[in-house]
Amino acid sequence: MSKHIKEVSRLIRENERLVVLTGAGMSVESGIAPFRGENGLWQEFDAQKYAHIESYRQDPERSWELFRLQIEEIYDAEPHQGHEALVKMEEEGLTEVITQNIDGLHQKAGSSQVLELHGTLFTLFCPDCEREYNTSEFIEEVRENRCPRCECGTILRPDAVLFGEQLPQDTVNRSLKAAEGCDLMMVVGTSAVVQPAASLPVQAKRTGATVVEINLESTPLTSDVTDLFIKGKAREVLKNIAEKLYHQLFSSQISS
Repeated sequence: MSKHIKEVSRLIRENERLVVLTGAGMSVESGIAPFRGENGLWQEFDAQKYAHIESYRQDPERSWELFRLQIEEIYDAEPHQGHEALVKMEEEGLTEVITQNIDGLHQKAGSSQVLELHGTLFTLFCPDCEREYNTSEFIEEVRENRCPRCECGTILRPDAVLFGEQLPQDTVNRSLKAAEGCDLMMVVGTSAVVQPAASLPVQAKRTGATVVEINLESTPLTSDVTDLFIKGKAREVLKNIAEKLYHQLFSSQISS
């Protein structure tokens, strides 16, 4: 791994525009339950019954059984050293963090340019009058197993994309533009099976970018798209890359 860490830090220094794509593997290490796989939320909650737009419209209180669990989880979670490493990388050309996560941990760590493909749990809105609220305004209601309501009386919902809904087109467009305009893309902790996020590294590769993948296991990207695969946890690998990056920078300043 040490050789790969050194190589990635070199690539970051030598390329002007770095874009990072993150998935559930980034959040799991902060205690956020993934949707898929072992101990995933879909093992406990039927996605079609709890997280589909039509099921929400039919029974919002049932959907809030899932929303409540997620919101309580993100409010108790803290960014890890991997999130903090990405903040430091902004000084070395990191232009955007594109994330499939809805937990706001990148912003909480201090990342300034975050594109949330699947929305966020930190904002609620009214499906009737479209008024928006900060979730923090209702955190007590959430913790007390009450569904937060708009001033108009309608049960609110998180500003996260549900099954059966389109992703925010502006965010998708900005993410695609970032992918096509980067020199280096790091793909961190994503299974690379959910679209359109899975296509972003492909687009980056087509326009000449180097693709680095950090994951605990290989994905559909690994053999055909990825230039450098690092097997490991997001927190550890990103922390080591940031440390190596600044060690190299410091060494070059001394030598000059």
